[in-house]
Amino acid sequence: MTLAFTVPGLDEAASEKAVAILQNRLAQEQEAALVLKHAHWNVTGPNFIAVHEMLDPQVEVVLAQADETAERIATLGGAPDGRPEAIVRARTWKDFDVEGRKSTVDYINALIEYYDGFIADDRKAVEELDELDFVSSNIIQDHVQELEKFQWFLRSHVA
Repeated sequence: MTLAFTVPGLDEAASEKAVAILQNRLAQEQEAALVLKHAHWNVTGPNFIAVHEMLDPQVEVVLAQADETAERIATLGGAPDGRPEAIVRARTWKDFDVEGRKSTVDYINALIEYYDGFIADDRKAVEELDELDFVSSNIIQDHVQELEKFQWFLRSHVA
């Protein structure tokens, strides 16, 4: 990877590692928006409207996270890659495997499981970024807080 520049206080090697970690997070953030929209379109049954309407704001949250992550990559001198093939190439997490029209419970349980991996991956990124760039780490920490809150909302629907 070639950086356009480095920010003051970070060397090139640390910047490149931080950019690679952030690119992975960007890919999952973009995918999460697609997964959530898929669930929004296909959820059925009891509590349909509550779940349907709960998902759209979360789409906006993860898209805002993706934008923040991409801008941090650019700030570090990298080039954020938002193409679909970048999501596929960066994929290190389990597929979201619910498809078609399914019950609210099926989608909520699948989203809880998806968020388990999403949150764990973000927490791992925080640990790695702590050693490289505390600003990038703080950004992902804020993202984790939002993801955990949404997962709590999901869990509360099936408790």
